[in-house]
Amino acid sequence: MPRPIKTLIELLTELGNKAADAYVPEDRALFAELREATNLGLIRCAERGDDGVWRVNVWYKKALLAGFRLGQMYEQEGYANFNFFDKHTLPTRNFYMTNNVRLVPGGSAVRDGAFVGDGVIVMPPAYINIGAYVGDDTLIDSHALVGSCAQVGRRCHISAAAQIGGVLEPAGMVPTIIEDEVMVGGNCGVYEGTIVRERAVLGTGVILNGSTRVYDLVHERVLAREKDKPLEIPAGAVVVPGSRPVKGDFATSNHLHVATPLIVKYRDDKTDAATALEEALR
Repeated sequence: MPRPIKTLIELLTELGNKAADAYVPEDRALFAELREATNLGLIRCAERGDDGVWRVNVWYKKALLAGFRLGQMYEQEGYANFNFFDKHTLPTRNFYMTNNVRLVPGGSAVRDGAFVGDGVIVMPPAYINIGAYVGDDTLIDSHALVGSCAQVGRRCHISAAAQIGGVLEPAGMVPTIIEDEVMVGGNCGVYEGTIVRERAVLGTGVILNGSTRVYDLVHERVLAREKDKPLEIPAGAVVVPGSRPVKGDFATSNHLHVATPLIVKYRDDKTDAATALEEALR
């Protein structure tokens, strides 16, 4: 752990829950260093080990939470003279040509302290929150959200109106994770620390959260969150919205069903052709 961040955490532990105006400028400078280290990809909220297991950097989340406490409300002039009111420790990020990021005009925002990789495209309006990680050559489409601490891999396609939920608290909980080359269809929602493994495909409208049960029709199994393990979508799985009947006489008599994601196949050459990123846009 870089020394300035360790110092920040120790400082905030000593100060406890004092008012924001009890902190001095040097304290906030440490938090600015955290944001810049995140921008550069030197540190991140969670990392995948060689064993394939994602582990959260609890100290990182604690430092982010400290940044909220350090901040004071301020007014900032935004797009088209529309003013914003937020903590001054949580500014938007500035991009330059050297970042090689296509940030298309139209109202998108990226908070400072979010990693956005080389070749990323952000279509308007989209939002990337603090602590997030967006890997190289990923497309964040219109009206898409990448929440706080969410981790998105390389060459993903986060389609229009998709939401990748953030998980900032509790500090020890693994955030929502989208691994490399995943296709997230329009109007999908991935929440509560769900892990979508590499090259999976989520069809339009799939919703995944901590209480979701996913039925794998290929391997005839049910996937769900376990006690200390989040819901995981297997590598290469193709998931579409489905439904299953609700038990009980009332439900049966009224033909009631609940939404249930279904794994209908695993990725093949045909799927790759259908989900290929539009090279012409790059």
